[in-house]
Amino acid sequence: MSIKEEIDKLTQELKVYQDKYYKEGISLVSDNEYDRLTDRLIALEKEHPELQHPDSPTKRVGSDLTNDFPEVKHTIPVLSLDKAYSDAAVLEFFSRSIQKEGGALSFAAEEKIDGISMVLYYEKGILVRAVTRGNGEVGNDVTPNIMTMHSVPLSLPEPVDIAVRGEVYLEKADFERLNAAEADEAKKAANPRNLAAGTVRRQKSSEACRVPLTIFCYEGFWSNKAETPSDHLHILSYLRSLGFRINPHLAFFDSDKEKARKKLDDAGLEGEAYSFEEIDEFIKKKTAERKNLPYEIDGLVFKINELGVREKFGYTEHHPRWAIAYKFEAPQAEAKLLDITVQVGRTGRITPVAEITPTKLGGSTIRRATLHNQEYIDELELAIGDTVSVSKRGDVIPAVESVTEKNNEGNTTYKMPLDCPCCHSPVVQVGGLQYCQNYDCPDQVKGRIAYFASVDEMDIVTLGPKTVELLYNAGLLRNIEDIYTADFQKAAGLPGFGDKSIELLQKGVKESLSRPFATVLSALGVADIGKKSAEILVKNGFDSIDKILNAVDRNDTEAFSSIAGFGTVTGERIIRAFSSERLRETIEALRKAGVHMSAEEDEKDEEENEQVFAGQVWCITGSFQHFNPRTKALKEIEKRGGRTVSSVTGKTTHLLSGEGGGSKRAEAERLGVKIVSEDEFLEMLGQEKAETESDENGQMFLL
Repeated sequence: MSIKEEIDKLTQELKVYQDKYYKEGISLVSDNEYDRLTDRLIALEKEHPELQHPDSPTKRVGSDLTNDFPEVKHTIPVLSLDKAYSDAAVLEFFSRSIQKEGGALSFAAEEKIDGISMVLYYEKGILVRAVTRGNGEVGNDVTPNIMTMHSVPLSLPEPVDIAVRGEVYLEKADFERLNAAEADEAKKAANPRNLAAGTVRRQKSSEACRVPLTIFCYEGFWSNKAETPSDHLHILSYLRSLGFRINPHLAFFDSDKEKARKKLDDAGLEGEAYSFEEIDEFIKKKTAERKNLPYEIDGLVFKINELGVREKFGYTEHHPRWAIAYKFEAPQAEAKLLDITVQVGRTGRITPVAEITPTKLGGSTIRRATLHNQEYIDELELAIGDTVSVSKRGDVIPAVESVTEKNNEGNTTYKMPLDCPCCHSPVVQVGGLQYCQNYDCPDQVKGRIAYFASVDEMDIVTLGPKTVELLYNAGLLRNIEDIYTADFQKAAGLPGFGDKSIELLQKGVKESLSRPFATVLSALGVADIGKKSAEILVKNGFDSIDKILNAVDRNDTEAFSSIAGFGTVTGERIIRAFSSERLRETIEALRKAGVHMSAEEDEKDEEENEQVFAGQVWCITGSFQHFNPRTKALKEIEKRGGRTVSSVTGKTTHLLSGEGGGSKRAEAERLGVKIVSEDEFLEMLGQEKAETESDENGQMFLL
């Protein structure tokens, strides 16, 4: 047998085995035999690439070669859909369409899969390109990754030239399994759609094939219009006969149920038949079923069935006039993307930020929203001018969630700059993130100083981000340690720097010298060492900076990774961070300034502070004039030996109650817990009720 004959034979055998297994669940050979034949075909194709079939089953395995995803122009319109948020709006679309046509129409209804829109292009029955939606005119060619999907035919039983639209998605169970197996929390995906989108753009198709993506196909466009079926139902039927997966949860609407059932039967399709009057019943049913589906859907798509009418109705610049998407939930807010700016954080991480039209959301007007990184932008295929859906994640950080309508300016997916927008140093890629490696980048320096001084860290009153920027620009602050050596009297004359402001700043700097070692450790801003991690390190024997540095000098990764909740990656990052000479210089300068570098120093301070709250358990509720944020009061309690809790229980001894105490105060009264007012609390601290002033963030502090 010649090499060509062996390749042909193996190709056909493996195609039969794959089809039987992935379409019918039948194994014709053992796994070992299948792997042996596949390995043999891969070896032959590597030696003789000119003999590889364009639809070779080895395409399912993927390649370790790095992929490039060039932009490709679509040959069909790939647009967004007009939207409706009520059954009345869908019914109005039906009525408007029928009136415009001047005759009877019928409508197909399909689930709107929450996945990645994809166009599969076939020439003479062979898959030649798989292209993302992009901006509707131009998308990314991701063919190598899509070829690894067993639900995508590499060749068709007929030599047709056809473009097929579908939605690539990941089932919920597969998402949960893959996310649970991911050890790195930072790499866990937020939802199945995000993981599917990231997989479609994996640089190596051998990695993409490990994620069990699948596809539902819902539209076909024939190059030869004479081959196009007469209506949508027959398109679906034909696509199925060619080997494409179509969603079995199809519904069909006509003027009466019997007509709808007959058209489904004529097309040879299973599905539910409805009359127009039953639209409300159908939407309620699908809304209730949604949570039980094995995949995510975010709505329903209603389409005119008759293709001749579709052609007559045509398209707007944004959407077809013959279809509408019913969305289960109205977006929290929609806005137009005006621009994307790029910020540099204290660690050098470069983050894109969406600049949007002013939009009401959660009781406030937002103008900016996070975009995370370039991968996230690519997943959304986001371009300047797009209309986007914005939410507040955790009711705190506004974020762009999806593109609801593509721009009509022809803008393509935004690409982040290759240089740092602040210092113009080259940007480096680390995983899915981009970093400026210039330690002296002004934005990084200001970010480190502001983080160190922030309320949740060293809590230096009045030294917020705006003040840090003023002092940096004036040359007074260039590093964290400068906080303790700078002559702030030289700031006199700067905006907001009167005698009182300078006095308050100096007082805040002095008070910060008594912050406990765990707080100092967290305030240094080392990756993976936040407040909780710092406390865990101290409790596990790393109760001084010298003990940490000694372990780093020994390159003792295990000393850190063996701590519960840390792991090898965290251990390696800690060693890498504390190996930095610049960080060590800062540590030594802070030590010299008198900042706590051990828990032993904390104990000395505690001895000096009278432990008036020892043995007491405090809870806090309401808002305060002198303690904003309330964590300031928590620190005062803990500094004096008290323990703080988040809710009132039978063990709570005191409730510090401000304005609007609510349910916690009522529970304290019921349990007989001692309720302390703000004025009483000040007296207990040995302070008198004092005049207050606001800093640049609107927070109150004592004068």
